[in-house]
Amino acid sequence: MLATKISSKGQIVIPKAVRERLKIDSGTYFSVRVEKEDIVLTPMKATPIERLYNRFAGERILNELEKEHADEIAGENCA
Repeated sequence: MLATKISSKGQIVIPKAVRERLKIDSGTYFSVRVEKEDIVLTPMKATPIERLYNRFAGERILNELEKEHADEIAGENCA
């Protein structure tokens, strides 16, 4: 059994052997749930933003929102 401890900031380190076995990279998001007295961490295949984009892939609204955002950034850079 592998063990780890929680830091004063509430962080834990997932042992390297586990990260390698599950192919968990830096920046991976996890879903967190409690089952009875256990904490269960499950690596997410996609970030929340990626899941949102995948859900609306091919919809015109995404193109419109991206253009609007780009226009806002361009406007900020001119000021």
